[in-house]
Amino acid sequence: MNWSFDFAPFFSQPVLWIAGLLAAALVGVLFWRRTRGAWLRALAVATLFLALFNPTLKQEERDTLANVAIVVVDESTSQALAKRPEQSKAIRDQLEAKLANVKNLEVKWVNAGRPSGTKATGTQLFGALNKALANTPPDRIGGVIMITDGQIHDIPKTAEGLGFNAPIHTLLTGAPDEFDRRIELIKAPRFGIVDQTREIEIKVRETGRKARDGGLISLNVRREGLPDEQVQATIDDSVKIEMPFPHSGTNIVEIELDEAEGELTPANNRVVVAAEGVRENLRVLLVSGKPHAGERTWRNLLKSDAAVDLVHFTILRPPEKQDGTPLNQLSLIAFPTRELFSQRIKDFDLIIFDRYQVRGILQTLYYDNIARYVEDHGGAVLVAAGEDYAKQRSIYRTPLGSVLPGNPSGNVSMEPFKPLITDDGNKHPVTRDLPGAKGPNNEPTWGRWFRQIDVDVRRGRALMSGAGDKPLLILDRVGKGRVALFASDHTWLWARGFEGGGPHTDLLRRLAHWLMKEPDLEEERLMASAQGLNLSIERRSMENTIGPVSLIGPGGEKQDVTMESAGEGTGFWRATIKVKIPGLYKAETATDDGTLTAVAHAGAKDPREMSEVTSTPDRMTKLVESTGGGNFWTRKRPATTDAEAKDVTVPRISVLSNAKVLAGSGWLGLRDREAFLTKGVKLTPLFNGFLALAAMLALLSLAWWREGR
Repeated sequence: MNWSFDFAPFFSQPVLWIAGLLAAALVGVLFWRRTRGAWLRALAVATLFLALFNPTLKQEERDTLANVAIVVVDESTSQALAKRPEQSKAIRDQLEAKLANVKNLEVKWVNAGRPSGTKATGTQLFGALNKALANTPPDRIGGVIMITDGQIHDIPKTAEGLGFNAPIHTLLTGAPDEFDRRIELIKAPRFGIVDQTREIEIKVRETGRKARDGGLISLNVRREGLPDEQVQATIDDSVKIEMPFPHSGTNIVEIELDEAEGELTPANNRVVVAAEGVRENLRVLLVSGKPHAGERTWRNLLKSDAAVDLVHFTILRPPEKQDGTPLNQLSLIAFPTRELFSQRIKDFDLIIFDRYQVRGILQTLYYDNIARYVEDHGGAVLVAAGEDYAKQRSIYRTPLGSVLPGNPSGNVSMEPFKPLITDDGNKHPVTRDLPGAKGPNNEPTWGRWFRQIDVDVRRGRALMSGAGDKPLLILDRVGKGRVALFASDHTWLWARGFEGGGPHTDLLRRLAHWLMKEPDLEEERLMASAQGLNLSIERRSMENTIGPVSLIGPGGEKQDVTMESAGEGTGFWRATIKVKIPGLYKAETATDDGTLTAVAHAGAKDPREMSEVTSTPDRMTKLVESTGGGNFWTRKRPATTDAEAKDVTVPRISVLSNAKVLAGSGWLGLRDREAFLTKGVKLTPLFNGFLALAAMLALLSLAWWREGR
């Protein structure tokens, strides 16, 4: 029970105040005239007003409400470093035991700052605190305790913005003696022109205490296809590094900072810049040996591709057709053989010989130039063979034959056939999943062809087969370049829609772009992507088995990932990994042609979270002091073992009512809010009815009696 006095006036306060002023004036006049019994009349008036104010005795039935302490546990990425998870758990265990000994206290635990994998927000502890306050009355909050490293990014500017009047305390993980280095990316390209370079700008930052070694710092720079390079840097000074773009698609430069002695974490010592290489328009030289129906198919396809600049020559008047007409009377353009195949051959990304045969137009030297253009300079050659490829004047009989993958037997088949995808073709991006490849009874739905050159595969892979299961399309890598042989000139039948046609556009475009090294069409490829903290790795290969993939995490830690086949004969392997720490992950695997690399960023890119990771009370000091709270280190030195991490000191806890300072050496305070819930109220009038009337009449009678004497 709780007892108190209260008033329940019969009239509104303005009316009572006006009446009181008038009564006071009248009583004042009586005292000024020194009227007998004036004081008795004043008492009578006072009695009247006391009755009008209706004093009551309030009797309340109350239930005391517990004070509420909110404990916010920081689970951000920086809290996963070093031995902080073990330290944070030890702090929580001790704090939980000490809070359990405090009477009349309700504790709410809030886990905050955990990476969501969708947004880059930094450490948002006060946002989580506000959600916890949604169903907690502010007048019951006795205090807030945060278990954190102090790197918080949503701290209110003033204590008034909290919405409650209670102290905030921080129990700091880590230790005062920490330091860390990191690479800060100032400027990085997102794309670049192939065979050109762009500039990366970085700075080496240091937080916490200064490193013991100081001086110059070594940066290891790794570029694709080039030996590692070491660059010297100093703290807070800009360093500019050239990023080459040797090929189209994703180009990667990795910059790594040597780990210093005693550094908190190497997780932010490495940056990987991945930028897209963009080719200027691909240059294609198409040489048609003579006019024919398939010539326009190639021309229309290449002219319709916005990424291709086409130079097309058709030989209309070979040397054996000389008829004595003077050159100045001919409207034909002379074939610029020397300019194309000697002076400017390196300007082309692809050379296509369409039904071409040797007629003395090109000298032997030029065929040798083309072969070296493929092997030494990374060029590409496609031979779309007609019956000319099987004859004595075949282009295979020239020095160019040294790089061609198919040896003609001299036979030409005129038997109708439907092109088929081979087992290798089902794996290769050029021919995999071609529309119409599998119809009823696994037969293709596309139309037939009627001519095929019989060739023997010298090297490379046959992706399509034709009549008698003979190789139809052969692809090969030669030196730095690539070659392809199409042992038929009847692709134009698909373009004309014969017997329903076929996917000539898809096939020929993929083929041309594979020859020009389009990354998406590489048969040996490693890809990585991330959905939140789920990291997916995909491997594409022509081999039947592949080795594990090495995955390098943000801190340099490595693990081997075993890939699972997506299906026999598909050429695809996949793996999905749940990672714990957001950041940049690098996947690597070795092949016969070198090392394949892919990068992916797991979780939201959050530069703020890993920019400063050393524990500090500085960010919270202003807010903590303005609420009467305190910052407390739970360890004096960084922990190196689990046992050391669990050896923490949590201050004792006191509950105080009216104190302004609620923190001191070795103790923290919670405010006793003395909150309660009123279950019932009983009001007893103290001065009304007959009692008030009798008192007032008695005083008036005494006043009259006094005046009558």
